[in-house]
Amino acid sequence: MTNASEPLEGTPLIAPSSVSHELYEPVVDACRSVYDPEIPVNIYELGLIYTIDITAENDVKIIMTLTAPGCPVAGEMPGWIVDAVSPVPGVKSCDVELTWEPPWGMDMMSDEARLELGFM
Repeated sequence: MTNASEPLEGTPLIAPSSVSHELYEPVVDACRSVYDPEIPVNIYELGLIYTIDITAENDVKIIMTLTAPGCPVAGEMPGWIVDAVSPVPGVKSCDVELTWEPPWGMDMMSDEARLELGFM
């Protein structure tokens, strides 16, 4: 018997985002306005935003992680994202969920973030 908590084979570790929704790019831009206080790069380019799910009713759910579980702003950063995304015209509500699976790795950073941090 299969354990119900285990992911099914072929199930992606990171849920897909609503990239075709008209609010997707404005929400991404809002996420880019939030910076990790210890790293001079925005959280989107750092790869901390895993999923941006936008419903037909314009409710936004963001699944994100942090660079480390002991991050000193772990309790604050989700609120920063809500504060950045909620004022986007058309957004009805915003909810942020913190996850540790899959764990964040430097390979999740964009090329822009790697360049900014001197890894390229």
